[in-house]
Amino acid sequence: MEKLNDKKGFREIVIFLKPKLIDSYIIKKFLGTFFFCLLLILTIAVVFDFAEKIDNFMEKQAPVKAIILDYYLNFIPYFAMLFAPLFVFISVIFFTSKMAVSTEIIAILNCGMSFRRMMWPYFLSAFIIATFTFVLTNFVIPKSNLIRMDFEDKYYHSSTKRITIENTHRQVFKNVLVYMGTFNPLSQRGQNFTIEKIDSGKLISKLSAASVKYDTALHKWSALNYYIREIKGNNQVITKGKQIDTTLNINPEDFSRDPSYVGTMTSHELDNYIKLLRLQGSDELKLFLIEKYRRFANPFAVFILTLIGVTLSSRKIRGGIGMNVGIGLGLSFSYILFLQFASQFCLKGNLGPMLAMWIPNIIYSVIGLVLYKLAPK
Repeated sequence: MEKLNDKKGFREIVIFLKPKLIDSYIIKKFLGTFFFCLLLILTIAVVFDFAEKIDNFMEKQAPVKAIILDYYLNFIPYFAMLFAPLFVFISVIFFTSKMAVSTEIIAILNCGMSFRRMMWPYFLSAFIIATFTFVLTNFVIPKSNLIRMDFEDKYYHSSTKRITIENTHRQVFKNVLVYMGTFNPLSQRGQNFTIEKIDSGKLISKLSAASVKYDTALHKWSALNYYIREIKGNNQVITKGKQIDTTLNINPEDFSRDPSYVGTMTSHELDNYIKLLRLQGSDELKLFLIEKYRRFANPFAVFILTLIGVTLSSRKIRGGIGMNVGIGLGLSFSYILFLQFASQFCLKGNLGPMLAMWIPNIIYSVIGLVLYKLAPK
């Protein structure tokens, strides 16, 4: 009896998942509308971006080949993946509303297909887009971002950069803290430099130097006019000198790294750098953790927004396509706004990076489930 029930259950699953003509129809509609919307938005974005930056390109004599291959060839995937989940949402709203207005949804349900079964090709398409988004975001786009940002620094951004970085704290080893009063990334020199070694909450040694410089050949830091105080029990040992080399687990770039650098790291590089920032006690740790969790949350958002889009637009309403598209755009902008608020609460407050990136997905998952319950069955 149990074997018969198992076979019956397996047969029902096979029948449920068996491809039908309507599946290919919905998948073609979904992916076709998505890529058409993406192409349309990207074309508009490239035109406006080029109109804004053409004066800088001409002023700095940027080669046409570099503009096309180094900049726009890498700008397009970056911009596309930035809003891919929302393009999915708008695409689903648009073509599903057209199906509802032309009573195609009613015909599908009247033929015996359940609303849950009708969702299958939608989620299959969402899976394809989510996988594509995840691979590009974690492994392809970081490398292209590096090329694009190098081009911008050379042909678009002003050559003047912030000269000094002030009051920088880093933890370079376990129980080893570094402080830099000011640091000049051009000369790679710093002022008011200290290294403190702490054991069980007690200071055991402190190196103070009027200035410090980085030797690019030896990859070492040299403290100039240094003063070392070592505490041994109740005694102190004082050492002075003109120059001493130190081995620090930190590079000059770590003092002057632009926050946008986070987008140039692959998933593996990002994990390794987060480990280093934890060790250093860097204030930038939250920023890199937000990027890490965002790369996982965004592909998952494709499924949530697909669910909301289908349930919201499958009902034929008096306002027609325009009403559904308007509601969809409203929800899209509210999602972006909510995501930005959550990021700022994390950076400026005590909200955890993982929770900050997943709060919008959690809230919109609840909205999607409520709309699914209310959808016509």
